[in-house]
Amino acid sequence: MNGQVRQPEDPDYADDAAGDPVDDSADRLAEGRDSAADSSTDPAAALAEAEARATQNWDRYLRAAAELENVRKRSRRDVENARKYALENFSRDLLAVKDSLEMGLQAGENADAESLLEGKTATLKLLATTMERFGIEELDPEGEPFDPEYHEAMTMQPSRDAEPGSVLSVVQK
Repeated sequence: MNGQVRQPEDPDYADDAAGDPVDDSADRLAEGRDSAADSSTDPAAALAEAEARATQNWDRYLRAAAELENVRKRSRRDVENARKYALENFSRDLLAVKDSLEMGLQAGENADAESLLEGKTATLKLLATTMERFGIEELDPEGEPFDPEYHEAMTMQPSRDAEPGSVLSVVQK
């Protein structure tokens, strides 16, 4: 090689170029461009195809956005209906408790204390059953540690019988 510049026509030049990794990747890159050019020789056709795909994708997007909005509206309406009908059922079941209380008041004019106590107990059981059916449960935290997430403190008072920070008495369950 002694200072000579080799030309592409030289047979040794082709052997060196084939083994050179840089030239090999350049050849592969050029081949990729050639194959892409072969597949879409007409730029106007390629543009029309791209525009058609863009229009189709825009249509899909609009349909998906509309479907999402419909799902939102439907779920909002379902939640409102669930609340409405749950309240109706709860109210209907509470009417039995109200009727029982009214009958107790009417019977109270001529009844003795024992029968009034039985009526109150029956009405309380009816109310408790109705509340249970709707998932309302009674919390009685007396003697348990105070939890501000579930309890509301009315006062603090010292006690030798209970641990500090525990509930001594319950005003409302």
